[in-house]
Amino acid sequence: MLKPLHETRFSGIPLLKQGKVRDIYDLGDTILIVATDRISAFDVIMAEPIPGKGKILTAISLFWFDVMENLVPNHLVTSDVSQYPEACLPYAEILAGRSMVVKKAQPLPIECVVRGYISGSGWKSYLDSGKVCGITLPEGLLESDRLSEPIFTPSTKAELGDHDINITFEAAADIIGRELAEKVRKLSLAIYDKGARLAAQKGIIIADTKFEFGFVDEQLILIDEVLTPDSSRFWPKSDYHPGGPQKSYDKQYLRDYLDSLEWEKRPPAPSLPPEVIENTRLKYLEAQSALTGKTDEI
Repeated sequence: MLKPLHETRFSGIPLLKQGKVRDIYDLGDTILIVATDRISAFDVIMAEPIPGKGKILTAISLFWFDVMENLVPNHLVTSDVSQYPEACLPYAEILAGRSMVVKKAQPLPIECVVRGYISGSGWKSYLDSGKVCGITLPEGLLESDRLSEPIFTPSTKAELGDHDINITFEAAADIIGRELAEKVRKLSLAIYDKGARLAAQKGIIIADTKFEFGFVDEQLILIDEVLTPDSSRFWPKSDYHPGGPQKSYDKQYLRDYLDSLEWEKRPPAPSLPPEVIENTRLKYLEAQSALTGKTDEI
């Protein structure tokens, strides 16, 4: 197994920011995004990385960027390290398989969340009010039930360490303007629909997901990652039984482990046992294999 990559430091390339998972560097006209093996849960970064996770996320995003290209343009310039700027070449071995050079975009200040099933914070909101982000849902739904049609449930975009807050469509329209809000709602639902249909053919239910959009020269494009186990809930179709939490290919396994601990869900994160690290890694690998038919040797 390859040594996990917790963080990067590339001399001679300005570091713009470190997110929960990605290290982002300024290449001048473009940006270098490096997917590390860090993993977060409840908005807290775990001390131990998941070996190979960054390569898996990158492979899945590249797969979906290609699938969705006829629906919406994206920020990808290249993931071929040999085509990267010269400053990157000394780090080619680290970058291979886990990085992208992308266009510089002005990101929208909201997360575009689509839910096809009622789970997670949506389920909690439904129990409290019968609504999710202001949308009234039918009475009597069970946890993990499929919704009659997917719903657009935007959220704020929190700083590192803070929690995103679910908001209504009207609140999103107040933030970015109604015309743009309607456009990203339509796009988000279309991307989710196409992705969910394709994933279902491969035995995966995409219960919900979040997208990020941004502008490049006044053109709206898809940025960040898309339909990965970090940004979505992936459930095995063969094990789906509404009425409670589902088995998953995503980091819900890690969340469930952390829920079993007496931890207040704020830093410092508890140490992860080797079996939790390995089982989480296998969940991500299963998702990559099912979707793309390929896995990295990690």
